[in-house]
Amino acid sequence: MKRTWFQRKWLLGFSAVAASLLAAVGLVQSPSATAAVVLQYHHVSEDSPPSTSVTPERFEKHMDYLANHDFTVVPLEQLVSALKAGEALPDKTAAITFDDAYESVYTHALPVLKKRDWPFTVFVNTNPLDENKPGFASWDQLRQMAEQGATIANHSTAHNHLQRFKAGESASEWRERIRHEIVKAEQRIEEETGQNHKMLAYPYGEYNNKVKALLEELGFVAFGQQSGPLGPHSDLRALPRFPFGGPYGSLEDFATKVKTRPMPLTETALYSDWSLEQPLDEVVVKEGARPVLAMTLEDASLADRISCFASGQGAIETRVEGNTVATRANKPLTPGRTRYNCTAGTGESGRFFWFSQQWLVTGENGEWQHEN
Repeated sequence: MKRTWFQRKWLLGFSAVAASLLAAVGLVQSPSATAAVVLQYHHVSEDSPPSTSVTPERFEKHMDYLANHDFTVVPLEQLVSALKAGEALPDKTAAITFDDAYESVYTHALPVLKKRDWPFTVFVNTNPLDENKPGFASWDQLRQMAEQGATIANHSTAHNHLQRFKAGESASEWRERIRHEIVKAEQRIEEETGQNHKMLAYPYGEYNNKVKALLEELGFVAFGQQSGPLGPHSDLRALPRFPFGGPYGSLEDFATKVKTRPMPLTETALYSDWSLEQPLDEVVVKEGARPVLAMTLEDASLADRISCFASGQGAIETRVEGNTVATRANKPLTPGRTRYNCTAGTGESGRFFWFSQQWLVTGENGEWQHEN
């Protein structure tokens, strides 16, 4: 008789139960006992688009919260090195990042960070700086920020949707174009600042397997915009960050997110439906899809505590079998970016395990929303 996917996971589930029992008596220390978060900002201004902005006042309150609650703020490359080495990430550790290199980072964020002597990272899309576009920092301002402890990293040259083909573009032409956008930006950053960290933030937080493979080939670590803390099982080609801007960033929201721990997972898998018989090899799906995220947990006792949510849909259905939790949107996905966010209480007051899965949804015929 053919076993279901859940049945094939039974032995893993039994092992997870045993591990959780040992952990309960102190014989095993879960690698998820520690965590670090990466914060993502764009504008720090009252005069920029609300969806990608925090006010200077709110930003300072965020930084005050970190200081008043004993967080350690470290350079982003330090977190990357720890993940590569398989080292534990100390609890209540944070890294601060800014995408696009807007001038407001220099005028409003830098003074707040400088007085605390805190490091931060600016992900730069280099064309606007080379073209002296208004609203963006200058290379000279970036050099000044670097002198104050800023890491200058890659956000491509032109801030395109990296996974999208242009009209009539072949796969090889696409690959060469994206390779050039990444390599050229890294070259310009090194020429202007002397820094070369091979860390990239995906424009719009968007990627697919081909983009991830290209980044890996080029020796880059990459960050998305899907939320969640870093942990031992994080994908170095699509590391999570917590975006703050628009509706996200009230002090209550901020406090909840910076205290999260990574969901203690051993495996994740994507499927087209509840049968879990048709694996998806991509985060890109078509309009109308209701893909399934399946998570295999280190600790089976956690499974019944997990709640999952989909963008614009609220709470969504979960199904539990042993140490595996599967979840699926209640309604068909619509074009654009969508996330499944899954959380569970850690047992500590006000703290949650957190995992986020991004989906990129095209039209029924594979067309992208807001084509380039």
